[in-house]
Amino acid sequence: MSRSALTRDAALRAPSPLFDRPAAPHGILNSNRGFLRALGGLSVVLLAVLPFLDASRYTISIATSALIYVMLAMGLNVVVGYAGLLDLGYIAFFAVGAYVSGIFTTVLGWPMWAALPATVLACILAGIIIGAPTLRLRSDYLAIVTLGFGEIIRITANNLDITGGPSGIHGIPTWTFGDWSFADGFTIFGLHFPGRVVFYYFVAIIVVLVGVIGAGRLAKGKLGRAWKAVRDDEDAAEAMGINTYIAKITAYIIGAVWAGLAGQLMATHLSAISPNSFMFLYSALILMAVVLGGMGSTPGVIIGALFVSLAPELLRDFSEWRFLIFGVLLVVVMLFRPSGLWPATAVLPWLKKQRPVPPPTAGFMAVPPPSANEDLETVDGEEQR
Repeated sequence: MSRSALTRDAALRAPSPLFDRPAAPHGILNSNRGFLRALGGLSVVLLAVLPFLDASRYTISIATSALIYVMLAMGLNVVVGYAGLLDLGYIAFFAVGAYVSGIFTTVLGWPMWAALPATVLACILAGIIIGAPTLRLRSDYLAIVTLGFGEIIRITANNLDITGGPSGIHGIPTWTFGDWSFADGFTIFGLHFPGRVVFYYFVAIIVVLVGVIGAGRLAKGKLGRAWKAVRDDEDAAEAMGINTYIAKITAYIIGAVWAGLAGQLMATHLSAISPNSFMFLYSALILMAVVLGGMGSTPGVIIGALFVSLAPELLRDFSEWRFLIFGVLLVVVMLFRPSGLWPATAVLPWLKKQRPVPPPTAGFMAVPPPSANEDLETVDGEEQR
């Protein structure tokens, strides 16, 4: 048997590793993932405990609005942070969700939970209508066109009778299930939870489950990897076989659905909406939250959204100076943290000091190289080692 026949009939087998790969670090203080999970669990506990610490109408209202801002920022993070699409008209989808839910509940008399599928469907259609012609553009051109669409939605709502014109829609009902509504509240174990507290818990559950966990899981999947490839280099991603247009419009639609859900929550929370609630300033604030926290970073975006939504309220004692101080704080943060408060590539400070452990090389070094004087075997008249 010849040497070529032996090599042709031999089964292909990957070489075995020279050493075992060390196990990934785990634990709260030994890995980023463990620390973030612990931090997320602590945040959920704080959300649950807040009404027991301060259940005043002002505190719960501000906390509910901050959670809705987090939902908005997570949706825009999918568009800007993961897919790299600069969207300056993101507030348009927020308006679509708020107006659709308001029209279905006040004009048609539907309960809020029944208007939820209509809101999602309307946001998907809006994402396709706005995204289909614009996502073929890039960089500054895309930003200008999305800004124009955001203003078109606001001006259209300002001139239609069904949206209430400049006065908007008033008397938007809260969520009802049968004979019970959030406005009734409920009593458990002798503790009475008023309607505003119950709605706060409901918003917290939606934001945590849908906004934070949903967007995080999408980023780690196949679709999320396609988004990041398009963000880093669209031409290279297309050369590698990624349908960049489908990836971008998928990110745009998912971001629109996130914003629509936040809009429906805000309409229920305020019970009234008007075109002035959807000006360009709010798109800039949400984009600021994403950039300030760290594009593509879930904890960073949450921190940025809380900063943008809560800082003006915490500075309310400074009266007319609070927005000046707020602006100065933004400038200072961006000067000292240009990549965001918690960028996607952030490593915990104490983990940076750990020196990498080299892999074991004893087994590799123990294998001697083949000798030139090694005995040869003869198979069918041919020499083989």
